Amino acid sequence: MHIKISIAHQQLTLFDEQAQPAKKYLISSAKKGIGQEYGSFCTPLGMHIIRARIGEHQPVNTVFVRRRPTGEIYTPELAARFLERDWILTRILWLSGCERGFNRLGSVDTMRRYIYIHGSPDSVEMGKPGSIGCIRMHNRDLLDLFARVPVRTKVEIQAE
Repeated sequence: MHIKISIAHQQLTLFDEQAQPAKKYLISSAKKGIGQEYGSFCTPLGMHIIRARIGEHQPVNTVFVRRRPTGEIYTPELAARFLERDWILTRILWLSGCERGFNRLGSVDTMRRYIYIHGSPDSVEMGKPGSIGCIRMHNRDLLDLFARVPVRTKVEIQAE
């Protein structure tokens, strides 16, 4: 089982053990495009693995800050009170780069950049860039993906 993310198509494809596409989901990658550097607010390319699965058994729309549930449940009213927040909701799949000097270690380390596949408010449009580096998904899609993938699942992020 592995995942391929196409930035050009704003799509995440989950492949089964026979390398056949099992499921496709619309995503939203970084508004600023692709890039590896810390502080770039870009989505990194290359080979990654899921290093951690966070939020299992939390309610849908659980709000996470620094990978911890805040005790809040996202609502439009909460969003109106905290306009500056980049909402990380429901579940987190924390990515770690596999390519030394490209997306692993130093100023290009995906894990140290806190790049996740995570849930978003239902109002967030998928299919076009909009995040600050992470891969956003609708909560229902993330819940489906989360249930299917274990830690160490390979994730390839491609420009095309």
